[in-house]
Amino acid sequence: MSEITVALVQMAPQIAQQEENLRRMSDYIERICQEQPVDLIVFPELVTSGYECGLRFTDMAERLPGHAVNLLAKNAADFNVHLAFGMVVKERVESILYDAAVLIGPDGELLGDYRKVHLKGEERLAFRPGYRFPIFETAFGQVGLLIGWDLAFPEAARCLTLEGAQLLCVCASWEQEQLEEWRAYCVARASENSVFVAAANRVGEEPSYTFGGESMVVGPGGSLYTFLDEPIEGYAVTRINLDDVRRYREERQHIQCRRPQAYRAVVRKY
Repeated sequence: MSEITVALVQMAPQIAQQEENLRRMSDYIERICQEQPVDLIVFPELVTSGYECGLRFTDMAERLPGHAVNLLAKNAADFNVHLAFGMVVKERVESILYDAAVLIGPDGELLGDYRKVHLKGEERLAFRPGYRFPIFETAFGQVGLLIGWDLAFPEAARCLTLEGAQLLCVCASWEQEQLEEWRAYCVARASENSVFVAAANRVGEEPSYTFGGESMVVGPGGSLYTFLDEPIEGYAVTRINLDDVRRYREERQHIQCRRPQAYRAVVRKY
């Protein structure tokens, strides 16, 4: 199965209102899947909690699988769809929290989670950084997850690419005033790695931030498959063919012509 249908949901989650956010996510899943068959739906970063929660993150953090995953897993199974979304995850030690992205399969199985490696600004006060970039095997191919500011670091997307990713799902809370960077990074990460990038950015306002949306799916040649150009809630659906990844890599040789022996400075600590 190389051709799949991908949906991006551009939502404005309410701060610390987890049940309401989950209800609205369920509504979007139902609405999208009743309109047409969809293989994957991508939601923004921290969509179950909101972004500026401070100490309240501790109250909403869950071990996996927990309440949020179990509820959305039922939605995934009901509509036979993969779901990728951002949430707060905790380990057994209650004070250790992660800004995470979760991938659920169409049978309701938790395929795994990714913990944000590149924390920005105040995120460092709430979360511990992750340290690896896992790949998830799905019925349609190899999927990698990234969160928000990870996009600004080409090493993250390249690591996933070298591990076999054909599609990168990005769950983001990117600010409106920095949307030029957002656009550039989405296109660059797709083009330089010859992968698909399905990037869902949130919208709405919180006390210190205004989020800009512009969710998009970018193809391995850098072309836009779909783009939400207004900073409002909504969703977009598009069809992609993952065989294009192999075709572009054969044509452009971005991966084959790498010279790792010349890149020692890349892993040198600043």
